[in-house]
Amino acid sequence: SADPEVMIEMNMTPLIDVMLVLIIMLIITIPIQNHSVNLNMPTNQAAPKNPVEPVVVNIDVDFDGTVLWNGVALANRNELEAKLTEVATQADQPEVHLRPNAVVPYKSVAAVMASAQRLGVTKIGMVGNEQFMK
Repeated sequence: SADPEVMIEMNMTPLIDVMLVLIIMLIITIPIQNHSVNLNMPTNQAAPKNPVEPVVVNIDVDFDGTVLWNGVALANRNELEAKLTEVATQADQPEVHLRPNAVVPYKSVAAVMASAQRLGVTKIGMVGNEQFMK
């Protein structure tokens, strides 16, 4: 017979084209997620001729969550917050060095950091991070 045979296969080209356009539209419309931390970086100023050594406060968090202020154990969180408030109210804040024990739960360290931030301590840093590199 001279009749053409019926095509059984579906033409996939238009379907693929539509899917590619939809993927491109999805990629364009997704907002870019920036996980950034705002840092106050120092400006390029001339260094003073006689630099003054900063006052340093060492806060240690022991394995059981005990907080030590310059080696002296604090009784509770209220005592820690009183000392942090005293540090935050000074015109030239001392540097606060936070040194957690390697096995202390994260919530204990985060609580100290949150208290310091909430009370206005701006010069805080983590010390002894090399103990976590394994």
